[in-house]
Amino acid sequence: MRMFLISDNVDTLTGMRLAGIDGVVVHEKQEIKQALDEVLSQKDIGIILMTEKLGKEIPEIVDDIKLNRTFPLLLEIPDRHGSGRRPDFITAYINEAIGIKI
Repeated sequence: MRMFLISDNVDTLTGMRLAGIDGVVVHEKQEIKQALDEVLSQKDIGIILMTEKLGKEIPEIVDDIKLNRTFPLLLEIPDRHGSGRRPDFITAYINEAIGIKI
């Protein structure tokens, strides 16, 4: 199984290539969808890494893949600018999911 990166910047792709992970750099919404379709059609890809910025461009597609597919695993990762999530992301997620305030 291989990993594949869909990124919005060359720096993230360069770092991942140093770790042996192939990928593409895309910027437009249509390019993101096309790259994702191509990767999903490859049976040897086990994990798709996507920068959070791109995930925010196509949230409905990302959610559909995460909820309805067991393979490949889609992970959104922060890029060189850091995470776009709030500092209390995990606490808020738990609160929303099960209703317990931590």
